[in-house]
Amino acid sequence: MADAMPDTPSPVAISLDRLSKRFARGNTLALDDVSISVREGEVFGIVGRSGAGKSTLIRSVNLLERPDSGGVTVLGQDLLALDDAGLRAARRGIGMVFQHFNLHSRRTVAENVAFPLEVAGLPAAERRARVAEILPLVGLEGKRDAYPAQLSGGQKQRVGIARALASRPRILLCDEATSALDPETTREILALIRDLRARLDLTVLLITHEMAVVKAICDRVAVMEAGRVIEEGPVFSVFTRPEHPTTRSFVAEVIGHGVPASTLSRLPLPRAGEKRRLAQVVFTGPNSTRAVVSEASRDYGLDINIVSGRVDDIAGEPFGVMALAAYGPDPAIDAAFAWMRSLGLTVTEIAP
Repeated sequence: MADAMPDTPSPVAISLDRLSKRFARGNTLALDDVSISVREGEVFGIVGRSGAGKSTLIRSVNLLERPDSGGVTVLGQDLLALDDAGLRAARRGIGMVFQHFNLHSRRTVAENVAFPLEVAGLPAAERRARVAEILPLVGLEGKRDAYPAQLSGGQKQRVGIARALASRPRILLCDEATSALDPETTREILALIRDLRARLDLTVLLITHEMAVVKAICDRVAVMEAGRVIEEGPVFSVFTRPEHPTTRSFVAEVIGHGVPASTLSRLPLPRAGEKRRLAQVVFTGPNSTRAVVSEASRDYGLDINIVSGRVDDIAGEPFGVMALAAYGPDPAIDAAFAWMRSLGLTVTEIAP
């Protein structure tokens, strides 16, 4: 569960202004006029399918990919205006965690964590002190002399996180940081990132193709498709009221959508002159505990079966999801669903 953000917006830590990027090979438009602002101290997620442009976008933040046009401002600095020395200095304030760890196999844990400090020219004593300081933060104090081959996937990613934090950055970029991990390890790594965000006052920008990751850790999210941002907002709003079909498909992966055929086969058939229509209802806000089903059944003369239901939590706010089968004349069902929507509930009809 992501921590609640303060009511007063924080200053902007990352501003990406109308970025465009085309790769010559394949003539691929990876970014198409993309603008995103990430506030200081928040965890901002970018979600999209493979090829949506999210990896190009996150690599534009530290100019590992230079956009063809647009602006990149990080912590008040226009990175595109910096010379090589200035960019190297700016990058020390931006840590990056990779999907496949990218560890040096012949270096120990301590040596992997110290590597960016060695490249930056810090004396050996300072490198050792920083490694000793950071390994306990990621739960690896007992693994300093181990080699990557001796570590689990979760431990390797902890090394990657420690290395990204070695230079005391204020920005942490996570490039599919949990995609190579099993579900339990993913939960542990996300909890670690959330804890480090609070301890070290970090701003976190992460990309993922899993909406469950967004639900677990993010404050706000942008959904990408074909190089563009198609929807953006607070995680709770995007989950409970997704507008774009792609966003709705992502949300359905987490909160469910549709009725299994085995369940559908057990539902009563409509009587003569009736219709049976299925809908998913998301309950939020002040009417989330109202007896909506019984009221709709009584006031609109419908028989309503509760097919499935669950209560969940997103960004610290409770919400309920229920699949219903409504039986009756079409006009009465239409009126009942419209009434539910007037209460602030999200009603999405499901194809049988």
